[in-house]
Amino acid sequence: METLIEELNAILDDESMPKNVRSKIEVAICALQDCSVEESLRANKAIQELDDVSDDPNMPSYVRSQLWTIISQLETL
Repeated sequence: METLIEELNAILDDESMPKNVRSKIEVAICALQDCSVEESLRANKAIQELDDVSDDPNMPSYVRSQLWTIISQLETL
């Protein structure tokens, strides 16, 4: 889980990221860090947020690929 959070933080550091995409990724990170909820629920919340944002037409294509990889890893949890 920590590795996925680090990958999402690396995406946030990208200066070309639109603000709405950045805010959805931040929500996903917060969901993953919420230790008061069991891991599978945290993963599902993050998947929902990232799936919503992966359809954004303003997102660079290489970031979309990174998000799909992260979503795939979250689905295995």
